[in-house]
Amino acid sequence: MLITRYILKHHRVANCSYLINFAKLLSSNNRVRIMDPDVKYREDPVVIKLDNDLFKSIFTPELDYLVEIFAKYKYEVRIAGGAVRDLVMGKKPTDLDFATVATPQEMKNMFDAENIRMINMNGEKHGTITARINNQENFECTTLRIDVVTDGRHAEVEFTKDWLLDANRRDLTINSMFLGLDGSIFDYFYGYEDLLERKVRFVGNADKRIKEDFLRILRYFRFYGRISNDPDKHDDKTIQIISNNVEGLQNISGERIWVELKKILQGNYAEELMLKMADCGISTFIGLPETPNTEEFKRLKENKIQNVDYNPMTLMCALLYTPEDALKLHERLKFSAYERDLMYFIMKSRETDQDLDNLLTFQQMCLQTFIGKPKDVKEYVEEFLKFLCKKDLYEKLKEWQIPRFPIDGSTLKQHGCPSGKIMGTIFSKLKEIWAQNEFKSTSDELLNELPKILKELNIVDGKQVKKART
Repeated sequence: MLITRYILKHHRVANCSYLINFAKLLSSNNRVRIMDPDVKYREDPVVIKLDNDLFKSIFTPELDYLVEIFAKYKYEVRIAGGAVRDLVMGKKPTDLDFATVATPQEMKNMFDAENIRMINMNGEKHGTITARINNQENFECTTLRIDVVTDGRHAEVEFTKDWLLDANRRDLTINSMFLGLDGSIFDYFYGYEDLLERKVRFVGNADKRIKEDFLRILRYFRFYGRISNDPDKHDDKTIQIISNNVEGLQNISGERIWVELKKILQGNYAEELMLKMADCGISTFIGLPETPNTEEFKRLKENKIQNVDYNPMTLMCALLYTPEDALKLHERLKFSAYERDLMYFIMKSRETDQDLDNLLTFQQMCLQTFIGKPKDVKEYVEEFLKFLCKKDLYEKLKEWQIPRFPIDGSTLKQHGCPSGKIMGTIFSKLKEIWAQNEFKSTSDELLNELPKILKELNIVDGKQVKKART
């Protein structure tokens, strides 16, 4: 009603000053409606202006052209998110994402008029238009927005032209900054200071931010590993709020959870952060045992091979007890086939009674066929050696190449082997013998073993004969 009266009162004014005043009134009303009244923010958000070589290095001919287009159509555009954080920390960003006051339709009209190709149009419903400039670079440009309705997983949004309100919907202060194309850092929620002090802090009310999207619990730990200088210098109040909300993770898809967990496991303080997450009670809601195998995890942490990258799955296995735990974890997080097979291989191999101080044991493992693709199995064995923290054996196996098997399929056929799946079984049995003899058996020596294998498999005259039922 207030807005309607304002429009009626001023619609005949000759100049456009009332439109500016109306925009300010609308923005002010939105701020009152959306923002917590006790949230502290800067009225003048520009905290510093970058003018160093690192900042200048991000400008390519394609980016220069993008900036020219937005300026030509008088739509403000700024760099948003991770690239701003990286530049402040002295790192060159790998990706540039943009925020703008232009709506998706306005961007589409603008890019069409300039004959700019647009790709990945599925992002439009979220306010994102991706422009491909000179067939060289893609730039994601997203309209400023407000989260109107959230359910802990997804949000319904409305577009806005208020930069503060867009910053207010973001998860962490260090992720809520913008960078003007003139180098100005716009920081409404003191993320710049948090970044310099290596603090991870939610924008505004931490409990509210987490309840908007419970995945932010894991994002907190991921960014802690990225920016903190200390493995365990968390704010106690923040950790308590996280602990109070962990149950919300049960409604987050396993795929989204695994994306965040992998980044945590590949970052700094991975072991310390996973143990802290277990202390918060997160484990059972992400597929881990209610009481994870922290003893084994600490063993791995303390004896880990240095300067070697671990597959995130290898670290996850240390939190499990049994192959059954692995199956439950896969059901929750929906791993890729490679990740699933690696996890199962490590969990099964942990139960072996073989000599784990002998290189030959691991060379023989490379020929196992019960799991995974043959080309992947050697990588699984290498990860298992990392899991066992056996540096010397790992380095030796890494250098070792599986010798060429001396028999091929045509040779087996000539000696009475049928084709099809059964030939694969015969190959496996012969390779077991070959490996047991330290890969030294010749073709003739292996063929001498063939009659016994054929008899075991009930193969007569090149055909497998089914045993009669008794």
